[in-house]
Amino acid sequence: MGITITPIDPADQSAVDAAYRIRAAADAADVPDFPPLCRRRLEAGLRHPMPGGAPVWALARRDGVPAGYLALDLPQLDNTDNANVDLFVDPSHRRHGVGRALHEHGLRVLRERGRKRVVGMAVAALPDGPERAGAGGAFAAVVGGRPVLAEVRRRLDAARLDQAVLDALLADARPRAAGYRTVRWQGAAPEEYVADVAHLDGRLMTDAPLGDLEWEPERVDVERIRGTERALDARGRRRYHHGAVHVASGRLVAWTLLDVGPSASWHAFQQITIVDPAHRGHRLGLLTKVENLRYGLAHEPELRFVDTFNAAANGHMIAINERLGFRPVDAWTDWQLTI
Repeated sequence: MGITITPIDPADQSAVDAAYRIRAAADAADVPDFPPLCRRRLEAGLRHPMPGGAPVWALARRDGVPAGYLALDLPQLDNTDNANVDLFVDPSHRRHGVGRALHEHGLRVLRERGRKRVVGMAVAALPDGPERAGAGGAFAAVVGGRPVLAEVRRRLDAARLDQAVLDALLADARPRAAGYRTVRWQGAAPEEYVADVAHLDGRLMTDAPLGDLEWEPERVDVERIRGTERALDARGRRRYHHGAVHVASGRLVAWTLLDVGPSASWHAFQQITIVDPAHRGHRLGLLTKVENLRYGLAHEPELRFVDTFNAAANGHMIAINERLGFRPVDAWTDWQLTI
């Protein structure tokens, strides 16, 4: 029978279930310290995409057995020449042409949709880190991708968190943050701050190191933030936020987010941390991250590990994270292919 590829209809639960099993098996083999794959998160990625996202998924069968799947996301609000890709092959079906067949199928879809570039991530080992196969990067190179952005995943072990160190960091930061006050919330942004959240979120692709990645700044407004919040609610993500408000103007000028999933209460992702350029130099990023870490831990008694990703060139944020206790785990590379 060979390899066959069919689109995944969001209403076809059997196909979605197959994709879930493939991804769960791939994660267990490739990043065994990750939390087990959250079914709710995976299914919402297809059925409740982020604002402006257009998911196109496909399932590969080898001799009739589900063996791999492809998840393309085609931005509609900006970056309309670009696409994101995730490609997973069940470990028991690797090295039989499944990945190549999915890749070629994806290229046909992207050409039909007028896309010029596609971006995906792959993991590799660090010199002193746990073993990683590195097959994803090798495959990306073979099909003509080029590495455009180097990132490192770091992990914080909450059981080893040094509260005295956090106290000292706060004591150092607060005098420098005179004229600012911190605010916090869970879930959706308060109405009084949502426009500022949109402004900060929209700055991310301008301010963060992007290496050679061709990705234009995203146009983020209040409607898009509210849509993102609904999409995260559909994924069951519990979000803890801290921000810094400039007292004189009343504007939220710094923001950080901790994100806990519904199926692994022991794990969280440290997401965005950003400070408006006009308000840097006041330790606002450090202040909000420390306070938010404690805020999240106070509400999530089972939380043990927090992962965060940083561009390898983002020395400032890496220094903050390492002062908090984050330590390197593995290397991630954004690969970009021009179609």
